[in-house]
Amino acid sequence: MEYLNYTVDEGVAITTINRPPANALSRALIEEVNLLLDAVENDEDVRVVLLHGEGRFFSAGADIKEFTKVSSEKEFETLSTRGQDVFERLEKFSKPVIAAIHGAALGGGLELAMSCHFRYVSETAKLGLPELQLGLIPGFGGTQRLPRYVGVAKAAEMMFTSEPISGVDAVKWGLANRAVPEESLLEEALKTAKKIAKKSPVALKTAIEMLQFTKATSFYDGITAEAKGFGTVFVTKDAKEGITAFIEKREPVFKGQ
Repeated sequence: MEYLNYTVDEGVAITTINRPPANALSRALIEEVNLLLDAVENDEDVRVVLLHGEGRFFSAGADIKEFTKVSSEKEFETLSTRGQDVFERLEKFSKPVIAAIHGAALGGGLELAMSCHFRYVSETAKLGLPELQLGLIPGFGGTQRLPRYVGVAKAAEMMFTSEPISGVDAVKWGLANRAVPEESLLEEALKTAKKIAKKSPVALKTAIEMLQFTKATSFYDGITAEAKGFGTVFVTKDAKEGITAFIEKREPVFKGQ
């Protein structure tokens, strides 16, 4: 794998996202998440996966420049569906997956983190879904997972304003489990991961399976609708303006077209 690598320490696969400068979530990186799960699924030496980012960020969002290479509504919908499928596999994975978030987890980066079983964050981390600032919508399950954690009203505020929340506020709203100083984040997350790794793998797998029953059928209906909406929005003039403005580092001017 080019962008993901891991080492095993006392049953924990410490996995690093390394795609400078911002660990942007490209299609290739999404596929590597799937390959990571393939690699550790039947490895008896791995009991828990701990995911964190190299450099300044966990993941600052999707690879926006990559979006400029996609043109059709159907291709965008397919891109969304593939990301959703990989993240759904992550959420259902037979071994616990913990995200340790520093710097920022934005857009696709937060969607990846929300698919992990739980999240530790640095106090100063920024978490958000800013896609509407680009004239887009979240496309990798974010519209469905964020309300499950923070409630519909807070999810609406975060998406509509594109404003992120801090690591401290993420804990207050239920999006993260614990906020710690950045310098101790990985140490604290690893301590918890190693504690979990001592549990029975059979019991852990079964507990994860039981947690999936908390998702109503409407969740999956929403995921399907999200992928279609992702494709529809992406071919609008507003989306083109939003992406162009992002690349040109200016404020977009949306016209509702």
